[in-house]
Amino acid sequence: PEVMGFASAFLESMNLEEVVRPFLQEVRDKTGDSTSLAVLSDLDILYLVHVSTNRKIRLVAGFGTRFPAYPTSLGRVLLAHQSDKRIEAYLDEAKFQKFTEQTVTSKGELRKILKQCRREGCASVQDQLDYGIVSVAVPVFGSSGEILAAINCSTATTRINQEEMVETRLPLLRKAARDIESELRQHPILVHSIESATA
Repeated sequence: PEVMGFASAFLESMNLEEVVRPFLQEVRDKTGDSTSLAVLSDLDILYLVHVSTNRKIRLVAGFGTRFPAYPTSLGRVLLAHQSDKRIEAYLDEAKFQKFTEQTVTSKGELRKILKQCRREGCASVQDQLDYGIVSVAVPVFGSSGEILAAINCSTATTRINQEEMVETRLPLLRKAARDIESELRQHPILVHSIESATA
């Protein structure tokens, strides 16, 4: 059943990718960053759409790739817009490890970060999941205001620092998120494919 469910999600994601990819590709073309759409799946983020660049980075993502949520910009945005009960359950269940010396593993610090993410409507990280990677992410909401997914830009710190990343990429990502939300309202079956991936 798990394999069948994953196969079904893969087929639906192909349609999702057709709708989402142009908006992510536009951001990629303007910035040179890789761009992605991911959902929260259990304790991880799950990539459903990824637009890569020719630049080589140590962490490679694509459909079905999973990373722990807490050290990623996508994961922090997705967690920040969950209910307080869901956030506490995540903090209780997740196994926090240091991927780098910079990785935040304190539950108290993560609570503060998630509150800030919810307040600001974005998250940015540098050297959290791996050294030399910087990213910024924003939420994608459903028609009822619930969070469906998150999108991000990710690149190497040799190209840009975290402050510049947020300043220059955030407006592009927010526009892309609004465009994706508009498209999803016109294709409710794709919303189902996103929700299925989080189950």
